[in-house]
Amino acid sequence: MGKILSLEAERCAEMIRNANTVVALTGAGISTAAGIPDFRGPRGLYVTRRYDPEMVFEIRWFHRTPEYFYEFSRDFVAAVREIRPTFTHRFLAALEQQGRLSGVITQNIDMLHQLAGSRRVVELHGSYRSATCTGCGRRYRDLSYQWWEKAMLSGPSPPVAACASCNGALKPDIVFFGELVNGFAQAEQLVARCDLLLVLGSTLQVTPASYLPYGTQAPIIVVNRGEVTLPPGPERYLVEEDLDAYFRQVAGFLGIGQPR
Repeated sequence: MGKILSLEAERCAEMIRNANTVVALTGAGISTAAGIPDFRGPRGLYVTRRYDPEMVFEIRWFHRTPEYFYEFSRDFVAAVREIRPTFTHRFLAALEQQGRLSGVITQNIDMLHQLAGSRRVVELHGSYRSATCTGCGRRYRDLSYQWWEKAMLSGPSPPVAACASCNGALKPDIVFFGELVNGFAQAEQLVARCDLLLVLGSTLQVTPASYLPYGTQAPIIVVNRGEVTLPPGPERYLVEEDLDAYFRQVAGFLGIGQPR
């Protein structure tokens, strides 16, 4: 692998300005900055509420005992429903609106990119934005955290949210262990066509998202605190700085100002 370089904010802004097709790949770090609990960290929901991730997000366990997943969801929804997107979320949305960013690929399930205004989002692990009834197959779309809170309280066996048609358990369209990720082919195409890849808040150690950077020889800029696994290539940059602080500088050099 080639040498991993540091990158000043002004140079990052210049690379974004000169690129024709920018793609962003985002991980947990962009959302923990907003206050989303880190599932696996020392104060994450898995630890503080003693949830077993193999049970929370295991599809066979869900079909057998959905109550366990919904106990977790009740805590998760309560924790995130009032959280707002970070500066970096809004910065990416502003880049898209200006025609500079062709898409966001995210590993997160929190819907913050859409809330910030991004429209071209590939949610590899799904989200709570939609759900499917495990009984009759009815689809539910454009859901909010407030909708989930009400559904988890009003079902016949709280906290399990039930289908209005058959009372079957609703499964949010989140990718569970044992299920294929969403939109991976689309994500691969985005990366293959880009001439600049931004990796934000990800260690690139979780598959299959970690495979995506191997699909391009374009420059890759990683902004993340901690060790990152990068594929070989001539231009590989690692910025170990706070995401929002760094992209406030980048936005200033691009003349974006304060994205709403």
